[in-house]
Amino acid sequence: MSGPADDTSLPAEREDHTCGPGPAAEAGARPDHTDHTDDVGDAAPARWWERLESTDRPQAVLTLLVVAACVVFTFVQLKPSKLFANTTPAGGDMGAHVWLPAYVKAHLLPHFRLTGWTQDWYDGFPALTYYFPLPIVAIAVVSYVIPYNIAFKLVSVLGLLAMPIAAWALGRLARMPFPAPACLATGALVFLFNRDFTIYGGNIASTMAGEFSFAISLALALVFLGLVARGLDTGRSRGLAAVVLACCAMSHVLPLFFAVGGAILMYLLRPQRRRWRWLLPVLVTGGLLAAWWALPFEYRLPYATNMGYQKLTTYVALLFPHGDTWLFVVAGVGALASLVRRRPIGTWLVAMTVAAAVVFRFAPQARLWNARVLPFWFLCLYLLASLAVAELGIFVAEGVTRRPDLRLSLIPVPVVSLLAALIWVGYPLHILPFGHMVANKKSGATEYSWLGIHSTAAGSYVPDWVDWNYSGYQSPGKARRAEYFALVAEMKKLGQDPADGCGQAMWEYEPELDQMGTPDALMLLPYWTNGCVGSMEGLYYESSATTPYHFLNVSELSDKPSDPMVGLQYATAPDVTLGIQHLQMLGVKYFMALTPDVQSQASADTALEQVGSVGPFPVSYTSGSQTTVTQRTWKIYKLIDSAKVTPLLNQPVVMNHVGSNEAAWLKASQAWYLSPSRWSVFETSSGPSSWARVSPSAATVPEKPLPPVQVSSIKQTESSVSFDVSQTGVPVLVKVSYFPNWHASGAGTVYRATPNLMIVVPTSHHVTLSYGYTPVDWAGFLLSLLGLVGVAGLAVAGRVRYPAYFRPAGEPLTVGGDGEWPWADPSTDEAAPLLDAEVLGDGDTATRHETDLPD
Repeated sequence: MSGPADDTSLPAEREDHTCGPGPAAEAGARPDHTDHTDDVGDAAPARWWERLESTDRPQAVLTLLVVAACVVFTFVQLKPSKLFANTTPAGGDMGAHVWLPAYVKAHLLPHFRLTGWTQDWYDGFPALTYYFPLPIVAIAVVSYVIPYNIAFKLVSVLGLLAMPIAAWALGRLARMPFPAPACLATGALVFLFNRDFTIYGGNIASTMAGEFSFAISLALALVFLGLVARGLDTGRSRGLAAVVLACCAMSHVLPLFFAVGGAILMYLLRPQRRRWRWLLPVLVTGGLLAAWWALPFEYRLPYATNMGYQKLTTYVALLFPHGDTWLFVVAGVGALASLVRRRPIGTWLVAMTVAAAVVFRFAPQARLWNARVLPFWFLCLYLLASLAVAELGIFVAEGVTRRPDLRLSLIPVPVVSLLAALIWVGYPLHILPFGHMVANKKSGATEYSWLGIHSTAAGSYVPDWVDWNYSGYQSPGKARRAEYFALVAEMKKLGQDPADGCGQAMWEYEPELDQMGTPDALMLLPYWTNGCVGSMEGLYYESSATTPYHFLNVSELSDKPSDPMVGLQYATAPDVTLGIQHLQMLGVKYFMALTPDVQSQASADTALEQVGSVGPFPVSYTSGSQTTVTQRTWKIYKLIDSAKVTPLLNQPVVMNHVGSNEAAWLKASQAWYLSPSRWSVFETSSGPSSWARVSPSAATVPEKPLPPVQVSSIKQTESSVSFDVSQTGVPVLVKVSYFPNWHASGAGTVYRATPNLMIVVPTSHHVTLSYGYTPVDWAGFLLSLLGLVGVAGLAVAGRVRYPAYFRPAGEPLTVGGDGEWPWADPSTDEAAPLLDAEVLGDGDTATRHETDLPD
């Protein structure tokens, strides 16, 4: 007797699918075979040796070896010696991500919080409100057991190592038989080493650029989709699917869209009312579980920054990059075979591939950048290509054997799929056996040769990126390492000196800072100084509404600014005087200048006092094909008259019709920020009725002088600001980024003021502003509590029972039926596929029974 038609990679899940007696059995009909692998005790214990002796075992072992090989190969390429070295990860955005888990560990977890306020970046911002908490918290928790740097590195590669396993799980849970799940794992392996994109997420290159949360979320999305496929067949595992979906959401929002969209598409490809009873509670419960974070995220989006990334419009070139012809041909074969043979998961992958292309092409210009859809497009293509290998193996096996059970003939297929994947990945890595570099006798160029195949193309940059990141800031390979740590030491010394003290620092930007480990290296000033010296720039650009004004300052205080945000009126040349006035407005304490022009202007500015210097150190500058080395010295200045709380000259005015509208506030506030003549009157989004109302576009506003007030005893912590005032009832300015979670004690409402600061009207001589929870936060907690109840309820409720469908005894199986593959044995009950209305059609003569299947 042959095994079941679903994948037998796990032989322990083989079962005797026998329905109890009933009307259909009496009529000689054969029952359908909905998967019962979640039942406990269906198979008699005495049959364990039969499972060991069955033909399933070599397939299970081979599948395990193939998936393990994919994981081990990936792990080796990620350089374990670097992963387990206690060095601080560098490179791209990853080198700045280092700060957040350490902050969570030091400041949030000890107070039993997962989100909160920090003063370390952007004049303060809400930490983990607009970024994804699960990977960050995981790093913090793991670092209680192992060194922080190693914990960070291991979690950062977790999604990459899990991807082949997740792809296998998708196939296994979807009841795809051997060798399909193993082949899916090899497709995921090739996807990981894809170099068509380097920042959008999912592959190794994007992970090294900092998108490790995306990779973790994408792996969870694949597992979730496998659970959906299984649940739509069996009605089981709703609670588990909801938990996995919530984890996907809390790891990254973009793969969440892939997961939810894919789940709905699975249902639409096989619509049936009771299946919706499985899917809808899963989606709702998963959403509730993540609501503690997701609800404030969505509700507070008006207080985040939209960087304005422009939609990519070179559609054909990006969807079909030159050099990937093999991928489109092989994936096309997999798509065609899936459609012709009516493979459920293959058909679903075809639909997902088309959907990804459509979304990439027609998504409007919005906060969600259409470029971020490309990882899903390529992942689906690689998975379809892996199914093409499986289908080719089936075709060959069908042609060379007449056995009713073809599975043993398919043993070589996953091996061939793995070897093909390793060769394709290994060739640009230059790691294939017998491969070597040779000189082309005609051109003189150096090329890689393997078994007579030559290529002059540059090898993969992936190993270099991995080495650069995981060797850390401490690596001698970082040309400006000595300069970096000398500068950090100087800032730490200034912060500890009572004459200077802790505070925010603004540093001059130049692309060559990458020689320190990443252009973002100085964002780690609060990391190295234990929060004493903050950086005005931080990685999470979208997380603070103060971000636009920071980048305006960078353009005024840098010789070569990056100007990353779209739509701002950047300075065309350094204007240090204006830049320093802006820093005073934001309460910044230090300015770190590097280039001679900026230093010359800074030294002439009476609002600055030089308090330190670091250097000289050599810096390499490349222009075209020429590289020059220049000696650079950092000059560090302290800003005079830059207190965190100050009195106001005139009564504020309220801008009409702005409120929390992100675009309207930015437009009006930027115009005010770039007009020094307007700074005598701060403008707010709301205020008491006694404050004048003005148009957001007004160039002049009423000036109503305020009585003089003295502010003293200013104290600032991570989540509070306190001070004393000599007179109550007079508004004062607090130079900390505004966010709705700020509450005042000893003052009335906290008002949002230009550019993104806070104004309060003291009702007491002592005022304390504290960052806390708001009703939307409590609502999120309540909804997540309901989600936990929902998971328990789904577990108690058990499976969703679908209608059972039967076919007359002796009726031949329909090739391509739901879940069926061509090697299913039509002579046995065990091999019979699930046959329901979608397979039989409304006009079929089979008898339909609405009775529930037995457990």
